[in-house]
Amino acid sequence: MSRRNPPRVSVIIPAYNAMPELTKCVTSVMEQTLGPDKIEIIAVDDGSTDGTGSELDRLARTCSNLRVVHRPNSGGAGIPRNTGLDLAGGDYVFFLDSDDYLGPDALRRMVAMADENRTDVVLGKMVSVGGRAVPTAVFSHNQPRTDVFSSHAYRTLGCWKLFRRSLIERLELRFPPYRNCEDKPFTAAAYLNADGISVVADYDCYYSRNRQNGNNLTLTAADLVHRMDGTRLCFETVARYLDPGPRQDRIMRRHVEWELCGPLRALLPRESEQRAREHFYPQFRHWALTYVTDGVFQLIAPPDRLIVHLLRADRFEDLMTVARHAKADAERGHVVDKGRVYWAHPFFRDPAKAVPDVCFDTTDRLPVHHELAAAAWTGDGDVLRLGGHARIESLGPLQPTTQLILRPSGFRHPDIRVPATVGTAKHQGDDAAAAFTVDVDLSTVDAGAPLGAGQWDLYLDVRAQDVSRTVRLRQTRTDTDGRRAAPPERELATGSRHGPITARPFFTSQGTFSLDVRQTEAEPACVVTGIAWDTFAPVTLVVSGRLTGEAAHHPHPVALRAEEDAGSVREVPLLYAPHGSRTFTARMPVRNLRPGRWTLTLRTDDPKSPVPVPTPKALPGRRWYRAARLGRPYYAKPLAGSPKRPMALRVAPVRPVAALRRRLG
Repeated sequence: MSRRNPPRVSVIIPAYNAMPELTKCVTSVMEQTLGPDKIEIIAVDDGSTDGTGSELDRLARTCSNLRVVHRPNSGGAGIPRNTGLDLAGGDYVFFLDSDDYLGPDALRRMVAMADENRTDVVLGKMVSVGGRAVPTAVFSHNQPRTDVFSSHAYRTLGCWKLFRRSLIERLELRFPPYRNCEDKPFTAAAYLNADGISVVADYDCYYSRNRQNGNNLTLTAADLVHRMDGTRLCFETVARYLDPGPRQDRIMRRHVEWELCGPLRALLPRESEQRAREHFYPQFRHWALTYVTDGVFQLIAPPDRLIVHLLRADRFEDLMTVARHAKADAERGHVVDKGRVYWAHPFFRDPAKAVPDVCFDTTDRLPVHHELAAAAWTGDGDVLRLGGHARIESLGPLQPTTQLILRPSGFRHPDIRVPATVGTAKHQGDDAAAAFTVDVDLSTVDAGAPLGAGQWDLYLDVRAQDVSRTVRLRQTRTDTDGRRAAPPERELATGSRHGPITARPFFTSQGTFSLDVRQTEAEPACVVTGIAWDTFAPVTLVVSGRLTGEAAHHPHPVALRAEEDAGSVREVPLLYAPHGSRTFTARMPVRNLRPGRWTLTLRTDDPKSPVPVPTPKALPGRRWYRAARLGRPYYAKPLAGSPKRPMALRVAPVRPVAALRRRLG
């Protein structure tokens, strides 16, 4: 197969006894809108015996960009994928399983996302066909550029993604020869070294389905014996690419939950006791001792903490008891004690088992159901009234100690707590739902002082049976356009001498509720409308302006003031136009100013409240001769400055040598 330019994407399809799903799989790539000239398909027949090889050869005769490789059976998908990688020449590589297929526009969208955002890995939205489980959390919305710490990407470690081939080759990534979990270490390594990850969530890219004959590898190689090597490599990969600490703990948590505790609980009881004790248990214990730090331990759920504790304590019999009864024990209720909630497992506070309470503490994991139903200003004052409902699952009615919390966002300030009034109300058929109402008086909410400027995020400290759970206040309901209506912006009565204060309630895109409090700049008493050199007196600066509507509330300007850095001051009066006009003019003879840097302001009746003269954008300098100085030339020119700073004027003698150089240059 010859082509003028390298392909954009190499699609690698490992195939073993993949009929009849194979045909739709391959043709879905042939029909991609990206175009056949930008795609190469590398299909690797892994020793099939059901006609898969013949069907691939037939399809290749109809498609010039399909390359078929036949090889002896390897027993897994990793080796044929490696064969495809060795032959791939595309900018990107996409791995497609032979029982799945692509949406027609999938590759075009994913390549565009990677090109536009310069990302190394792109996840395309996955769709379940026939009930096969697919990840959903990461595909809630498009993510042009993210990473594994800012998204749910690490929850999906299957290799059905678009990878930049240069990343794969730089890391020398290849798949291990395992029957199960072979793709997880590969994808983990790519994630942890990627320069950005993108997510295409607004298009169905990848259709995942079970085979009619039921011989998907995930089903036929699901036993522990097929998982252990891949699991070990997952842990080693994370430890290799991430230094110990909170970031490593966050990523390691996924493998502890899904590769250690989950399979142990579900699969270890299926093994003979001897094989479980002698072959699998030592490996599980090694991982618990080596990779489950205290940070990871705090992140995982109580059922997993119990398993990890028993592994660390080398208690095989108790571990098997917990694993065998895991399903029934998961349905047990809770015990509330001294503001904490514990899982009522048979081992909980059993003196004979001596398992620490932390292994059963589920307080921070109890679901809190809540909704902000109403938010409105009351009357013309500064009081914002919030109402809704909330409850902690399984803990009954709210306590009167429930509070609203105003928490600063991006600046330092102690949390502000406002008591809530609680009651009962029906909500979606739940007779026990607890209502709350909070009146937030922004003029006194901060210990008698007004709420300070900045963004304040609102939380609800929900309390029941002395248990406290703090959640971000949110509203899930939207209108037909998917929007949420927040109260209007309001100017507060508690303004300051610097101007009025406004409060803007708003909902974030996730439906959480916040307040933006801002100091509004008051209109000044006057504005400068012109700065120019006098036409008839060339070294005289003319400053003109007018009073504003706010002049009645501020000291009036009375003089144009020039102050030299060393302390000298010159002033000229402002001349107002006759007949009550609000316009004024001042004329400052610059030739009388001594050499130095002079700052210009308008002095008011209150010496502490000057009005800055703004720096003009295009005011040229001026030269003149002083007879008292033997005719030596002088110059005055405005200095560059900030719009918020008063105008500065430099007055100095002209240096003859420098002037000559400028003229000759």
